[in-house]
Amino acid sequence: MSPTVPPQVRTFDAADFRIDELVAAKAGTSVSVCIPARNEESTVGAIVDTIRTQLVEQLGLVDEILVVDDHSGDDTASEAEQAGARVVRAADVLTDHGRGHGKGEALWKSLYASTGDIVLWCDADVRDFNPRFITGMLGALLTDPGTGFVKGFYERPVDGQVRGGGRVTELVARPVLTMCFPHLGGIVQPLSGEYGGRREILEQVPFVEGYGVDIALLIDIAGRFGVETLAQVDLGQRVHRNRPLHELSPMAAQVLQAALRRANPDLVPDSFILSPPDLETVEIAYRERCALATLAEYRALHPRLDT
Repeated sequence: MSPTVPPQVRTFDAADFRIDELVAAKAGTSVSVCIPARNEESTVGAIVDTIRTQLVEQLGLVDEILVVDDHSGDDTASEAEQAGARVVRAADVLTDHGRGHGKGEALWKSLYASTGDIVLWCDADVRDFNPRFITGMLGALLTDPGTGFVKGFYERPVDGQVRGGGRVTELVARPVLTMCFPHLGGIVQPLSGEYGGRREILEQVPFVEGYGVDIALLIDIAGRFGVETLAQVDLGQRVHRNRPLHELSPMAAQVLQAALRRANPDLVPDSFILSPPDLETVEIAYRERCALATLAEYRALHPRLDT
């Protein structure tokens, strides 16, 4: 018997979408761009300025730029605010549910604090930010009402060489998806920080607090709403900070933990200690934030959920 061929995730290029078509397709849809940021004062201002001048003021494709300052110890918040973003401190959002930090926590809180019908996220450490990072993803959503969630992918110049996914992607995320979730094996960069979707989908799924959030959202949305609701877009080249190997080990552990829990909750413990030789030990603890649609505070902001 021939093996079942998994469905292919629709793939686009950012250049596939003409700006005038996107402006027309946007119509009455509101769009928020959210940027989780922790100690990114050197790059976040330029990113916000580009989005504000080109996508908000010139084209009207973006209605809101929201930066979530995730317990920064530098001038991230002031740089983002001066460039034109609305800035909220992660510690001040949904305080009854904790004041913790981490990428997933910041994303969850940005979804709560933002207002758009479509919510797009991008990383705050990009050094060559280009508006196509937003318009590419937005195109996949605006031109097809059946698309609910979109992932960006890109080429990453490292040491003079153009490469695809990063080390955690190639050594952890891609293998575990191929083995446990083969219908998602065609996702080029499951851990990319550029992605987004329709609020009515994003509000229905939990957010893992740490670095497992990217792969968990992908698995959960595909599982609940179907692979046919996914799309991915080639955003071109992207330059950002590359982390040293010792920082990637905890990240890889969180990604693997989140994915394996979705394959079988009994495969991994809720918490374990990562003990790399000659380095400080790190606790890898699995925590997730509930789907926002289940929170009374969120439902009060979106009464449509009770109709």
